[in-house]
Amino acid sequence: MFNNKVLLITGGTGSFGNAVLRRFLDSDLREIRIFSRDEKKQDDMRKLYANSKIKFYVGDVRDYQSVKNAVVGVDYIFHAAALKQVPACEFHPMEAVKTNILGTENVLEASIACGVAKIVCLSTDKAVYPINAMGISKAMMEKVVVAKSRNSNTTVISATRYGNVMASRGSVIPLFVEQVRKGKSLTITDPSMTRFMMTLDEAVDLVMFAFANARPGDIFVQKAPASTIETLAKALISLMDVPQHEIRVIGTRHGEKRYEVLLSREEMAAAQDLGDYYRIPPDQRDLNYEKFVEQGESRITVAEDYNSDNTTRLDVVGMQALLMKLPFMQAIVAGQHLEPEA
Repeated sequence: MFNNKVLLITGGTGSFGNAVLRRFLDSDLREIRIFSRDEKKQDDMRKLYANSKIKFYVGDVRDYQSVKNAVVGVDYIFHAAALKQVPACEFHPMEAVKTNILGTENVLEASIACGVAKIVCLSTDKAVYPINAMGISKAMMEKVVVAKSRNSNTTVISATRYGNVMASRGSVIPLFVEQVRKGKSLTITDPSMTRFMMTLDEAVDLVMFAFANARPGDIFVQKAPASTIETLAKALISLMDVPQHEIRVIGTRHGEKRYEVLLSREEMAAAQDLGDYYRIPPDQRDLNYEKFVEQGESRITVAEDYNSDNTTRLDVVGMQALLMKLPFMQAIVAGQHLEPEA
């Protein structure tokens, strides 16, 4: 599928961009384009990989022309550019709108205009029953993806939705490690709070699956185990050989859910079980309001959502095993220092 093709990664200097890049470097792709607004990170990547297959484009998804300049001649796109920090989006919601919603529309419009074959957009579990600005903007992004997919006969537009990506920069695992190293209390918001646990490699596997199997408007979700924050904290301090390290409960932060949902009740009623993944097909109803007002769906009545409380729950031992799959934690346990994923 990728032989002699060109791939563009928006937000390519972030955690997912780097992970996708590493996976594709040894593929048959002719060229990989990194599109982002951070020239310093691009320069760091240029020096790190020193690979002529990688081309760098400075621009912003908010600016259609800069996106289109990068999209010309591209076969596939992985759209990862986003504002994803919950507190930042809460205080600056219109910035989330400009990047996550309007920026996605720009990428999709440029893709259709330039005849891109396939584009996979990155979403999050926070888009399901959203309670914060980041989740709301991502939920609207998904609606844009599905709507645009109906209007394109040449570009296959789809999305992947993922849970907590372990040890990515800004996530809780590097924070816990830093607190332990500095002798500070390990702070958790709510011991019973649950989160899906997913490695970065698994997140890239989900993207690869979407590229290979997507139909227009599909959203793909990987089945994933979950853990309480307390279990995660206990597993981590045990691996760091400080089992008695103080754990302090500070209370739930603004805009934070007790558990996350990867598929809503309505989506579960329509989802196709593909083994390790769920496919959520697009809602193909038209604007005939009778279908919304006079006709119901009995299967939705009995369906349940797929959330981090009702999925497979990891205990401390299981959480330790999952943590040790991470190069970051392998280095920490070995007494080395390794930065979290970019």
